[in-house]
Amino acid sequence: MALTQNSRVLLNDGHKMPMLGFGTYAPETYTKEQGCDSIKLAIDVGYRHIDGAFIYGNEVEVGKAIREKIADGTVKRGDIFYTGKLWSSSHAPDRVRPALEKTLKDLQLDYIDLFIIHTPMDVKPGDDPMPKDGDGKLIYHNTDLRDTWKVKCGNVKASSMKQVANTLMFF
Repeated sequence: MALTQNSRVLLNDGHKMPMLGFGTYAPETYTKEQGCDSIKLAIDVGYRHIDGAFIYGNEVEVGKAIREKIADGTVKRGDIFYTGKLWSSSHAPDRVRPALEKTLKDLQLDYIDLFIIHTPMDVKPGDDPMPKDGDGKLIYHNTDLRDTWKVKCGNVKASSMKQVANTLMFF
């Protein structure tokens, strides 16, 4: 199969995800404005899968870029497949939904298309994304990721909120 702009992979729920995505991570040597501009350019040249994450620290700018391309008529929201990621300090079941809600708030989008666990490494739950002990070593935690996955799936099935109900969550 040749890869084209319209190449998609069929997900187990029937949705189709563009096979080629634009990653939004940018080193600190680039400004947030440059990141925003790169996302807009990516959409202009045909990228429809935008891959972001809380830990990149730029969800506000990513959302701004997507919304600007919607506002100028380049794309409709349904044309963009947005993937977000749950960070390691939010694997505890009571932190999953607030993490998703923060992503939605920062992006200022009604929904995201895919919300995945960024990495299976679990750190101490809390607002510090990289909690360290007195010796500067990362503080790991022992959340059972199966419990994280169950909460995520439960949010989709139980919620009447559009932004959560339309989010596809896989482990």
